[in-house]
Amino acid sequence: MINLSGGGNASVLIEVRKCYSNEEEVVLIEAVHGALVEAFKIKPTDKAVRLVAHEPHRFAYPPTLVQPERFTHITINAFVGRSLEVKRSLYKAIVAKLGSLGIPANHILIVLIESPLENWGVCGGQAACDTDLGFQIAI
Repeated sequence: MINLSGGGNASVLIEVRKCYSNEEEVVLIEAVHGALVEAFKIKPTDKAVRLVAHEPHRFAYPPTLVQPERFTHITINAFVGRSLEVKRSLYKAIVAKLGSLGIPANHILIVLIESPLENWGVCGGQAACDTDLGFQIAI
């Protein structure tokens, strides 16, 4: 259960095959979160982002990748309701921001999983559909 005052309308898991420094990990997390703020218009304080660095032998990658250590898999769980245009903007923003960190565009896989508001427990145990989230989802 996410317990954020604003609702926490996205939960993100970033999985990588490379060990980054602590500073690089923070930059990676901020890049993906920044793309969500930019494209989905979430509040900057609504941050639920996890980063997991796998041992390379435990994280298979497409064999066509030139820099397999840079393979980055991002799973975003979000409220249902954003338009296709907004989703496209999110994907482009993530790829652009990670590109500035040296991660090739074709080494990034983004999976967006949307679920109805009643499937999210927020704000101290309330169904998201029963709360004032303080932002628009249908954008």
